[in-house]
Amino acid sequence: MDTIKVGCTGQNPFHALRTIQDSVNSLILNPDYAEYLAVLKAARNGAIYGAKIRAPHALVMVFLFRSGSFRDKLKTIFKSTRQHARNLATFAVIYKTSLLFLRRLDPAQKEEAPHTFLAGLLGGYFVFGRGKSGQSSVNQQIVIYVFARVVLGLAKLSVQRKRAGGLGLSPDVKDRLNENAWPLFAALSWGMVMWLFRWYPEVLQPSLRSSMKYMYAARITWSNDVKGVC
Repeated sequence: MDTIKVGCTGQNPFHALRTIQDSVNSLILNPDYAEYLAVLKAARNGAIYGAKIRAPHALVMVFLFRSGSFRDKLKTIFKSTRQHARNLATFAVIYKTSLLFLRRLDPAQKEEAPHTFLAGLLGGYFVFGRGKSGQSSVNQQIVIYVFARVVLGLAKLSVQRKRAGGLGLSPDVKDRLNENAWPLFAALSWGMVMWLFRWYPEVLQPSLRSSMKYMYAARITWSNDVKGVC
């Protein structure tokens, strides 16, 4: 009678992992997939950045100015951090995907100046503008921050030479603007915010209003041990 040998052809698990790693590396390093992988990387970086920015800010603001139990405060911190991270990641996906699509439509197959504006427009509308979530306090803070940086950037751009995108102002006018524009801007900003806070506080953003109320509107009472209580 013939004997049949049954054996196990075992495979080194480290060899299998090495094979998977090599396959993933070849995929990542393949230039044909670079544009698509850039979308994933942008989403990851947006989520990480959003969490790093929002978590410490929410931690300080919630424990300083919010009432409620310790558990409720932790939930609020987690919720705002998650929203910030998710929104930045979603915006990154929409923006990078839109750029990729618009570049494919371009006859020259290259990125043009209007492409970045249109891609940002789409991401801003769908992530930070549309629906009830678009008007959340987290989104309002992000959009207002971006708007302030845009205004400041456009102001700096305006004093550049024409070929650099500016107005081509004379050196004397440029020097005067550089010297006086920021002090005037700072003075007007603080003058307007104090006027709004004093007479129309309901139109201010809640966290700004609570901070200003804490600093400027709280009355000081004196106890027997001479401690200021705000």
